[in-house]
Amino acid sequence: MFTGIVEEIGQVHRVVSGQPSGEIIIHARTVLENTRTGDSIAVNGVCLTAREILPDGFIADVMPETLRRTNLGNLLAGSKVNLERALPADGRFGGHIVTGHIDGTGTIRSCRREGNAVWVTVEADKAILDLIVPKGSVAVDGVSLTVAELTEHTFCVSLIPHTGARTILLSKKAGEPVNLENDVIGKYIQRLITTSIPVPQQQVCRITEAFLLENGF
Repeated sequence: MFTGIVEEIGQVHRVVSGQPSGEIIIHARTVLENTRTGDSIAVNGVCLTAREILPDGFIADVMPETLRRTNLGNLLAGSKVNLERALPADGRFGGHIVTGHIDGTGTIRSCRREGNAVWVTVEADKAILDLIVPKGSVAVDGVSLTVAELTEHTFCVSLIPHTGARTILLSKKAGEPVNLENDVIGKYIQRLITTSIPVPQQQVCRITEAFLLENGF
């Protein structure tokens, strides 16, 4: 599990894609501290397993499906990426619950400055927007952000200077893809209310005055 608080901006050294598997090599420093082979590191919000720890980075296997369904497939040597280690049990919970399982990609539509903040508008599919609520949380390229505005086709987030400086979001241009992960609590609630379980008629409890009196109410 992650919290969406980016620890470091890493740099891609190499991406190898193909069948049946691919790999990504990323230069980093901070996320290597106390990290061992097999640990999880979020790369632009995508949970990857560190297959090998290098003196100046790490190697992770990437499935072709991951490359297709996230913006990791767009990475090239030299690309910058947001990095976060998995949250330790005694860690500080600074963002929101982020699983590292991307729901889909969105597209940057615009960025505009307002005072010390930058408003970023992202276009996304209806399936993703249906799980977004104003003032709720969303992870954009692994960054925990608060939804400031929501429309039929887009949502907006507002970045403070610290977030802009410590992540790659403000380096994105209009038309570029970003990884999106909805709030996991909202996904579970949606699943519960949209999945109906048939109840046999004989098991249906009818609340009547007689029933309440019989049961001591």
